[in-house]
Amino acid sequence: QVQLVESGGGSVQAGGSLRLSCAVSGHTFRNNAWFRQVPGDNRDFVALINSDGSTMYGDFVRGRTTVSKDNTKNTIYLEMNDLKPEDTGLYYCAGDVQKVVGGGWLLPYKGQGTHITVSS
Repeated sequence: QVQLVESGGGSVQAGGSLRLSCAVSGHTFRNNAWFRQVPGDNRDFVALINSDGSTMYGDFVRGRTTVSKDNTKNTIYLEMNDLKPEDTGLYYCAGDVQKVVGGGWLLPYKGQGTHITVSS
């Protein structure tokens, strides 16, 4: 059974930091990614890490976010610094994601998410 279980969310003041974790099991992914969902809004791409360790980031987090993985623990991390109120949302990790024509993403596997609230 494929599972992705996120943790590490919470409430933080603007300028603070959080590190999210995603424990994966049941499948070896060629990539893992983080997305952010805000109610009533589109899903935002946050970051992606490939099996070779290469990474890419969404525009709204680039420069203050780091995605990493620990293969010994089967865990993906997302460290976010200098958090802003507009970063608030449900963050979830996904596996084997594909970007599609038009800018969307296919997420064949994803977790339930962990919520971040950033107050000003």
